[in-house]
Amino acid sequence: MRRSECHSDLRLRAVGFLVHSAHELQIRPIVKYTALSLFADRFYPSLTRYLQENDKGNWLLRPIRESSLQLFALVSIWVSSKIHDSCPLSVKSLKCFGDKIIREQHFTARDFMEAEVTFLKVLDYEIGAGNIAFRFLEELLLQFKAVAKVGELVNFEACLDIIDILYEKEESSVLCSSPLSLAASTLFLNRGGSFLFSPG
Repeated sequence: MRRSECHSDLRLRAVGFLVHSAHELQIRPIVKYTALSLFADRFYPSLTRYLQENDKGNWLLRPIRESSLQLFALVSIWVSSKIHDSCPLSVKSLKCFGDKIIREQHFTARDFMEAEVTFLKVLDYEIGAGNIAFRFLEELLLQFKAVAKVGELVNFEACLDIIDILYEKEESSVLCSSPLSLAASTLFLNRGGSFLFSPG
């Protein structure tokens, strides 16, 4: 397997792990999609540059292991929870969850805190959460409902499922160049699908 294929496979499994973890932790959609944006759209694509510029690196990143990426996926959920929740997830709850779901290695609470610092460094501390597909999807759906009755027929949960699939298949970055276009495409796919399957 070529190195690029290996990295792509690692990314896909890590994103799938994040989506599964978000479901198991029962976090709100805004927390989940902010975490996906932080991890899949920003953190993972910045890793190569970060490792090239930081020779010493960090034991969590050298080498990049699946268990480390799973830890960073949980950290992205943790950071997102801190942004959006008045009572964010605790490191203790995430560590307990990680102990159950990360098979390759157990991480301490201290490891989670070290991973959070590394995560923020890789992101250059840019954790803005306004440019998220979920937010655009909510806004577009409200506008759609305001101008057309057919907007009431859009299945919001199905839209979220489509976004999950696009992230898990790495199509979110390939097909859509921005969170707004991802949201618009998702809305169109959902609406188009319901036209295809509507009676009459």
